Amino acid sequence: MRDLVERVGKATPADRDRGLDGLRALSILGVVLGHWLVTALVTDSGTVRAASPLRELPGLAPVSWLFQTLAVFFLVGGMVAARGGAGAGYRVWLGRRLARLFRPVAAVVPVWAVIAVAMLAAGVGPGTVTSLARLVWSPLWFLLVLAVLTAATPLAARLRPAWPLAVVALVDLVRYGLDGPAWLGGVNVVAGWAVPYCLGLSWGRNGGPPGRGTGWALLLGGTGATAGLVLWAGYPAAMVGVPGAEISNLDPPTLAAVTFGLAQCGAAVLLLGPLRRVLRRPAAWAAVALANLAAITIFLWHQTAMIAVTALGLLSGQALPGLHTAPDSGGWVVARLAWLPVFAVALAACCAAFRGHERPRRGSRAQAPPRPDHLIS
Repeated sequence: MRDLVERVGKATPADRDRGLDGLRALSILGVVLGHWLVTALVTDSGTVRAASPLRELPGLAPVSWLFQTLAVFFLVGGMVAARGGAGAGYRVWLGRRLARLFRPVAAVVPVWAVIAVAMLAAGVGPGTVTSLARLVWSPLWFLLVLAVLTAATPLAARLRPAWPLAVVALVDLVRYGLDGPAWLGGVNVVAGWAVPYCLGLSWGRNGGPPGRGTGWALLLGGTGATAGLVLWAGYPAAMVGVPGAEISNLDPPTLAAVTFGLAQCGAAVLLLGPLRRVLRRPAAWAAVALANLAAITIFLWHQTAMIAVTALGLLSGQALPGLHTAPDSGGWVVARLAWLPVFAVALAACCAAFRGHERPRRGSRAQAPPRPDHLIS
């Protein structure tokens, strides 16, 4: 372990902003923990389906405020993209970025296709198979949106974040205020996440994140706007989708989700200083660097880890609290917290098996020459 820590330290350029790497790792950790805490698998009339404690326990909505951290990921992605093409042509840079995003998909999709066929052949009901496969494959929307924004980086770099923010506000006005068509919300899938991405591009072009004053302004302004939208405009308090809810703040992103994301961007600015100090420690930096190297693998396989533990738990012959029981009480929440380390072990096993798919193939045109800054670029 000491040798690994030393190798990571030696491979890191002295001028690397470790705080950005820390923010990206925190955003992935937030998504993983959030999904594990607000997603339960329960049996209903012989069919396994996904359920959420947020539906039965709406007082847990603040959990979604802590763990819906996608805006920070897009913010950091924009900052990295702003300087990532330096020294390389757009096509070469884009090829490397998209290959890094989609190589891990080449593992999770066929593996789960085989699992789905095997379950159906074994007599598992289509409803159960669909529920499980949807949990695993639904996060692919995130990669598609990130790929679109990455490809559009030269255009997005010319946009002020206020423009996609205005688009989101207009779409919500038409959908909810004027009873417009639901399909119009698809515009917000890109426009909503373009706000933090464009913000990151702007900061990256201007030499890095702004000062703490801007961070506080974004945090307080975004928080106030989100609170106003929830209290007086009828937006849900939960920043993630809740089964059965009339409106989801995340599918597609609403104005409340975007203003909340701006608050998170402000919090990210305020966290940069403390993160940089913590990540001067070799062990802490090694952990963050390794998490970034496997970031997409972690994102794609964390639901599989939860499903695997849940399935193995059935071997006990009884419904285990927090694993197989309905998420309708505080006892379920306490029990689910106890299962998180087990999920983490299962996820570590998945990463050990599949993280190699994030590495460029030898001889591939998308493979960058060996560089010490290849940790997250």
